[in-house]
Amino acid sequence: MTSRRLRARLWLEHYGLFPRGRLAFFTLYVLALDLLLLVIEEVGGMFRSSFGSSLSGWVFLLTLLGLGLLAVLGVRRVSSKLLWRLRNRLVVTYVLVGVLPLVLLAGLGGLAFYLFSGQFATYIVTSKLDLHLRSLRANDLVIAYKTADDIDSNRQSDFGRREINKPGELRELQIAEWLDGKLLFADPASGNRVPPPSLPDYLPADFDQVVRDGGRLFLRSAITLQTQRGKLTVISSKPLDRSLLRELAMNLGEVGLYASGLTIRQLDQGVSSAPSNAKAPSEKSGQQDTKYVLDTGTHPLTPTYVVGTVPPPTRIFDRPVSFLTSIAVVNWADGNTSEPAAISVQTRLSALYDQLFAALGEFAPAIEILLLVASIVFAVILAIALFMGSRLSRSITGAVAQLYLATTHVNRGDFSHRIPISSNDQLAALANSFNSMTESIQKLIVEQKQKQRLENEITIAQEVQAQLFPRHIRQLPSLEVHGFCRPARSVSGDYYDFLSLGPERLLLAVGDVSGKGISAALLMATIHSAVRAYSVEGVPALREVQAVGGGPSLVSGVDSVIEGAEVCPGTLLSLLNHQLYHSTPQEKYATLFLAMYDADDRRLTFSNAGHLPPLVLSETGVVKRLEDGGTVVGLFDDIRYDEDFVQLRPGDIFLAYSDGVTEPENDFGEFGEQRLIDLVQENRDLPLARITEIVTAAVDDWIGAAEQPDDVTLVLARAR
Repeated sequence: MTSRRLRARLWLEHYGLFPRGRLAFFTLYVLALDLLLLVIEEVGGMFRSSFGSSLSGWVFLLTLLGLGLLAVLGVRRVSSKLLWRLRNRLVVTYVLVGVLPLVLLAGLGGLAFYLFSGQFATYIVTSKLDLHLRSLRANDLVIAYKTADDIDSNRQSDFGRREINKPGELRELQIAEWLDGKLLFADPASGNRVPPPSLPDYLPADFDQVVRDGGRLFLRSAITLQTQRGKLTVISSKPLDRSLLRELAMNLGEVGLYASGLTIRQLDQGVSSAPSNAKAPSEKSGQQDTKYVLDTGTHPLTPTYVVGTVPPPTRIFDRPVSFLTSIAVVNWADGNTSEPAAISVQTRLSALYDQLFAALGEFAPAIEILLLVASIVFAVILAIALFMGSRLSRSITGAVAQLYLATTHVNRGDFSHRIPISSNDQLAALANSFNSMTESIQKLIVEQKQKQRLENEITIAQEVQAQLFPRHIRQLPSLEVHGFCRPARSVSGDYYDFLSLGPERLLLAVGDVSGKGISAALLMATIHSAVRAYSVEGVPALREVQAVGGGPSLVSGVDSVIEGAEVCPGTLLSLLNHQLYHSTPQEKYATLFLAMYDADDRRLTFSNAGHLPPLVLSETGVVKRLEDGGTVVGLFDDIRYDEDFVQLRPGDIFLAYSDGVTEPENDFGEFGEQRLIDLVQENRDLPLARITEIVTAAVDDWIGAAEQPDDVTLVLARAR
């Protein structure tokens, strides 16, 4: 069971379906709860219908919440996948910052342009209607003043027949005149059997509106003047019919008239909203708590008249424009304005353009060319901006992609990869810095490998050198010896050795090679091998006495051999000097102290080649320095080394040391030879190993936290 769940989880994780994060787990919890309530609702509904219906609201709410959370998670996942690449991020940023506002502005501008075009189209129609109304009013003024003048002068009046009989649009007029409410004259328009309009009580002195009279629409104007015989009222009417609409639609397009079907309805303050068929609110009345809406009723609007045709397009972007506007209509009988009419206009942008620029005459083509050139310039600027933005984003994302590719090479351990640089900007500087970093890392790795190889070689050298120092020292009955060497670096240039030449003889050697490190250790190994070879196996006697610094000469012209047990310290030093002088660089040399101890007579024969003089410390406090010998070995050829001897009495301590013991300094000066002598004298009764530990500890305390400046070597011997 556990393995199945594990496989299912791995499958879900592989396809990214396993929930991660609090929101994902909360969404899963909501969906699980929704499914549980749905099952309970279905099962409970089988036994009691009311029980199932009581959970339907919760199920709907949880379903809606779960779908919303799933949508949020989906958007997060898609955005995380989509926006992982920097190029996609830049594209999205560019779209959000640059393109989307431009699209919104273009859409808003297009919508505003379309609304403006529709408003302009309806404005052309309504302005023509207003022009007709003003013409009617002007005609009424002429007739009213002429008739009033005739009445005041008691002349016979023709009631404006001369104006009525003028050719043109006045022929379609219907004119009626009243004096103190009595009809004086009525002249119906030719071919029109409509009775004259009545004279309503609400009529103001100056009136020009679209009116509804007898179910028909008219353009009507009324003028009232005071005469000597009473109030004179002149009314002119013109039917708003197909012929007038055709005149309105001339050079414009298709015009439709909706004479009925619209109602302005009042809404009380307490009503929460207008009915579904309400289209637009009207202006507020004088009362603060009253609102009005334009109601189209339950049936769709149908036009009463439709005249004209939509002009054909003259260019590609010559789009059609449709707009509907309402016009105020006064009910002639009672003055009610609750039933307006509507006029629809369908035209094209080219027709509106011709209407708009008709007054410019010869300047219209120039303005059109200017607008076209400005549009082309703006389009070119936009194209250049898009091209430059694309190039800049590509340069940024390309540099980041190169950096990412370089990091993958570094991750694989390939530090030889270099990022190509083709620009001179901050990203190029970053790429150059990355190349410098990888080059430095590559060099460091090579140096580290070389250092590791050198450390391995030094480790081998340490192991080899450790084998050179005596590990098992054969103590004589009359002399106990002890040696110690601690290198300042990995390997040491100091040298000491104890070589047994028989049951009663012991060779002691202490040296210090110039320099430090591997070269000094190699020279130390050479000296060690030569001393052992010459001491144990014997040395050939050279043909010239000077070559060995004094020693046995040839016998009968044949080379002889000096046995090792017969070799004295001075002879050994002469041979070593000769060998080192001819086999090492000029600047290489060593100090060396050799001593031969003979247990039969407790005699220590020695020769010192430039080494710090060893000391013999007696129990009485007498200190003898062993200085006889010569200069250092390996620096000059043909050097003779003198010998001397000292008699060791029981209790005497032989002390040899290197400069790493006495020359370390601190704020109080050098450690010094006297301090070394005092330490050994104070602890002379202790074991030699313990004396060595005390001396080296004192040297370490004297140095403190500073680095050990030189190799520390001590050789102790005590006569018994």
